[in-house]
Amino acid sequence: MRRTRKAQRSVRSGVVWIVVFALLLSGVVTLNVAALRQNMQIENLANQRVQLIDQNQQLRSRLSHAVSSPYIGRLARTSLKLVQVAPDQTTFIRLGAGGK
Repeated sequence: MRRTRKAQRSVRSGVVWIVVFALLLSGVVTLNVAALRQNMQIENLANQRVQLIDQNQQLRSRLSHAVSSPYIGRLARTSLKLVQVAPDQTTFIRLGAGGK
């Protein structure tokens, strides 16, 4: 009887230790999975950042081109059919004080 109780106790303590180690290992695995997910999110955000930087650079380039004098002049001539007036055909109006 004594031996069976000792054997049962040692089996129980062995099972308890196995359960404790299993819980600890599952916690470690859970933490590793969470860290992996965080790293994937960080990588995705870094990729989006690079794409946005490239897109901003393209937009800056397009804006620079759109406001350039040669482009505006060509657009005025082709689309709006505007022509540049000769300097001798230009008239200046002098305004008095207060814009009257």
